[in-house]
Amino acid sequence: MNVEIKNLKHKFQQAIDEVNDFIKLEEVYQLFFGRKSGELTEIMKNLKELSGEARKEMGKLINEVKTELEDIYSKKKVALQAESWKNIATTEAIDVTQPKIPATEVGHMHPITQIQQQIEQFFISMGFMIVDGPELESDYYNFTALNMPPDHPARDMQDTFYIKGHGDWVMRTQTSPVQVRAMQDYGVPLRMLVPGRVFRNEATDARHEHTFYQVEGMVVDRNITFGDMKGTLEALAKHLYGEETKMRLRPKLYPFVEPGVNGEVTCYLCKGDGCRVCKQTGWLEIFGAGMVHPEVLKAGGVDPEEFGGFAFGLGLNRLVMLKYGIEDIRHFMSGDMRFLGQF
Repeated sequence: MNVEIKNLKHKFQQAIDEVNDFIKLEEVYQLFFGRKSGELTEIMKNLKELSGEARKEMGKLINEVKTELEDIYSKKKVALQAESWKNIATTEAIDVTQPKIPATEVGHMHPITQIQQQIEQFFISMGFMIVDGPELESDYYNFTALNMPPDHPARDMQDTFYIKGHGDWVMRTQTSPVQVRAMQDYGVPLRMLVPGRVFRNEATDARHEHTFYQVEGMVVDRNITFGDMKGTLEALAKHLYGEETKMRLRPKLYPFVEPGVNGEVTCYLCKGDGCRVCKQTGWLEIFGAGMVHPEVLKAGGVDPEEFGGFAFGLGLNRLVMLKYGIEDIRHFMSGDMRFLGQF
């Protein structure tokens, strides 16, 4: 093995001397030091065939050689870097007579993306994972698995884009289909957040768009209560609109939760006194929520006798419109830089 190590050292030095760029240097390094099949790595693996004092002495020799080879590698890397900077210095120059180049305007995130990232970071800090799902969705996941069979009246509340010639496929009308997909893929316990784009077959006006954004949240575990949901959503409301924000829940029917609620918060602008943004009510409706329906848990392969959970959904477009007093939802998709530049 001594002869093998000496030959390796000579071979490495010869390979390094032939290197003239960083790519070739990395190839040589991997050839000798690669974790799976590097030549030095293979020699180190053979140490297990020795025993006692022989293994100790050979291990010491190998470490000394390894240190020496790494030193050769580092010096070659420094030399290549010096050569690279020398080439740049001789081939590039600054023309001090050139007029000032106009500064390029720097862009920023779309306002919907800004609010989405705020919400994502908030829930990540609470141990949620961010999950995605398909925009082209099956009728089963979009409706049936969410406790909406073919004759359920709730289907009529969502004007749906069906794929021509493929009646069982739709452009998803909500981010809720990911609830069932996530339970099937990740099992329980589960904490997840699902931001994404959704589609409705609607005539566009100042309050309606055919394409908009939602964010869905879901928690499934043992001993989950309505109080857990309320506390989570209150924390979100304060995160978005300030610590003085109050929240109230009012009953509402959603087929995939039972019981279901509408969530409203005190208007961030008038602090509950009434203004044009909240239509003089002092309250802003920002989310729907509820305890996950047992049929939805079953569709996800979860036993509703053992596990429970809550889910909630927010319209990102609506959140941004309320936050900034935007009067027309169509501005978001317009691509008008005069509008987007305000944020």
